[in-house]
Amino acid sequence: MNRNALFALAAFATLAAGAARADEADASQYVLKFEGNRTRAEVQAEAARIPATRSTEPAGSRVAAAVQSTVEVATLRTQAAEAVRLGRISSGEFTFQ
Repeated sequence: MNRNALFALAAFATLAAGAARADEADASQYVLKFEGNRTRAEVQAEAARIPATRSTEPAGSRVAAAVQSTVEVATLRTQAAEAVRLGRISSGEFTFQ
């Protein structure tokens, strides 16, 4: 390319860049405007009441109460050992059935 073509390309790029930035840069046209009718003290009082009415516990995170059993521990262990011996339940990390 010769010097005149490069100069023309640079001039066109400058004009195109200037045209792309012709709008307002502050974007004030997108800002929502509103008028509040409450005082700062009212808003702060409401904000102070909110934690008292909210729970910090996530929904569904309560743990069910432990089930009370009437079976003795020794009896349960004996039954489990017999079930493993008879093959009713598997033991170990990997078994084929």
